Amino acid sequence: MRAPEQLGPYLLRQSDHCFPLGRDTLLLGAFATLRRGWRVCDLGCGGGALPLLLLGRESGLTVTGVEIDEADAALARRNLAENGLAGEIYAADLRRVREFLPAGGFDLVVSNPPYFTQGSGSSGGPARMEERCTFAQVCAAAAYLLKNGGRFALVHRPERLCALLADLTGCGLEPKRMQMLQHSPAKPPSAVLLEAVRQGRAGLEVLPVQYETR
Repeated sequence: MRAPEQLGPYLLRQSDHCFPLGRDTLLLGAFATLRRGWRVCDLGCGGGALPLLLLGRESGLTVTGVEIDEADAALARRNLAENGLAGEIYAADLRRVREFLPAGGFDLVVSNPPYFTQGSGSSGGPARMEERCTFAQVCAAAAYLLKNGGRFALVHRPERLCALLADLTGCGLEPKRMQMLQHSPAKPPSAVLLEAVRQGRAGLEVLPVQYETR
């Protein structure tokens, strides 16, 4: 087992199998727009880090996670239970959310999806490759789950920005907020945070670059 991580008031247990907690997940947890009483779904929730981060910001959420790996889904359930939190974690393929979750049932969807396309030559390990689903399929699942005006927040690679924006708008998710992340002014952006609104009006707010030290 990897060492547990303290996420605000909650403890995140991590297995050797589960994708490790990274800075991108922490930043996404702080970036997403959040309101008391919102219904939130994490697509590809892994061991449940994002639900804990969001509940640490706003305790009055109803949280749901979808994770295709059964061991990771079980760990996410354990992390909720051991922190005294309620939530539903489905061990299922996010491409099949229509079979077990309601259309328009969520105010916010979040995702830290696989970054690299199959055959791209990029290396991030199997969990970072689009082996099981593409970003367009993640967007389609988010669009189905969100009510009109609901938000989809994600973190991804900046070199894929054009395709990300096209996939979002193609699913009726209008990009509304964007922030680039850099380690220093001398280095190119290492990640991009995006938030889109289902059936939102056109108009993208580009936030100041956030500089992150290693």
